[in-house]
Amino acid sequence: MAKNIYSSLGSEGHNRGAFDAPIILGEISGLFGVRGEVRVFDYSRKRGDILKYDPWLIERDGKWNETSVRNSRHHQETLVVHLEGFDDRDLSRTLIGTKVAIKQSQLPKLNDGEFYWHELEGLAVINDNGHEFGTIEKFIETGANDVFVVRGEKERLIPYTKDVVIEVDFRRNLVLVKWELDY
Repeated sequence: MAKNIYSSLGSEGHNRGAFDAPIILGEISGLFGVRGEVRVFDYSRKRGDILKYDPWLIERDGKWNETSVRNSRHHQETLVVHLEGFDDRDLSRTLIGTKVAIKQSQLPKLNDGEFYWHELEGLAVINDNGHEFGTIEKFIETGANDVFVVRGEKERLIPYTKDVVIEVDFRRNLVLVKWELDY
């Protein structure tokens, strides 16, 4: 089954393990105080999970640059983080709106048959009758089960369950599903 990491790839998800693509896990949303600390909006399912990773990748001028978290804390509904090399408010101001990522290789290894959501994004979705619905654009967490959004001739929401997903084939870049055209 697929594992949610609330991420999006900077490139095609079906290049599974082919390169160390940045996995976006959050965004710098504002400043905190006068010593260069920033507020970070964490995309993780559990707030604070982004802090498990070091180093972080920060996108500046179209390039991903490594930085480390000096210290961090929870403050109300946000994370307050002091990043290495950003020691004053003016310098940290340049980070507002910047995505926070990690290298794909930093993600925990999964068991056979398990995938991260970002690995399935971009794969074609075909039903067991050979009809191609489109490609997986993203996932939605519904509580009951995950749903993938398939963009094709029309948008389709297809549940990611054992009853629906027959096979994930990275060699052919597709997900085979038991799903009818009129659903």
